[in-house]
Amino acid sequence: MSPSLDAIASRLEAEGLVLLGAFHPGPQEVVPPQPDGKPSLTLVLAGNVGGSLWPQFSASPEARDAAPDPLDRWSARVIGGLARELGGLALYPFGGPPYHPFQRWARRAAPLAPSPLGVLIHPDHGLWHAFRGALAFAAALPLPPRDARPSPCDSCATRPCLTTCPVAAFTAEGYDVAACAGHIATPAGADCLGEGCRARRACPVGAQHHYPAAQARLHMSAFLAARRP
Repeated sequence: MSPSLDAIASRLEAEGLVLLGAFHPGPQEVVPPQPDGKPSLTLVLAGNVGGSLWPQFSASPEARDAAPDPLDRWSARVIGGLARELGGLALYPFGGPPYHPFQRWARRAAPLAPSPLGVLIHPDHGLWHAFRGALAFAAALPLPPRDARPSPCDSCATRPCLTTCPVAAFTAEGYDVAACAGHIATPAGADCLGEGCRARRACPVGAQHHYPAAQARLHMSAFLAARRP
């Protein structure tokens, strides 16, 4: 018997994760089939809102073993375990190729839209959410009506996210990754490195979900390390 959406949400919450949306894939959407070859008829996206995962992750073996990609390894262990428990298939936005289209899935599952920073924004969570994996099920689970709220950016007149970056890395032309990484690597970038991207923090939507400093440093340090030779 397939679990209900509420039961899945409860199990995710117990692990520090949040059910971020679900949908029934259409015939044109490429979603891997179940191990027995049956089609996946429901996709449930899981991740974190703000620091929801931090207590569990920071106490985990992955957070302390000094091996690469601790958060990805923790996510794979936890979500993989839940998939086995609940009778689903675990999928991840990392570990490819091939890579799964999580950004596209996310916009099918939740009221998300691109922000001026390029990060998907949620009407409640703002920019402080992330997808750590998905659970695919063979059953077409009952789902609530789709949340079709508009992007909060549509009604934001001042757009402080575009005027706060110390090196103006975000413009109408796109994101200057080199300028951003170069700033973070200097003493002048200590605030962004230790507390998280200043432009991201300037967004007023979901400000109560800012990542804890330790979590922000983990993400920013990983971003910086990925751009070193």
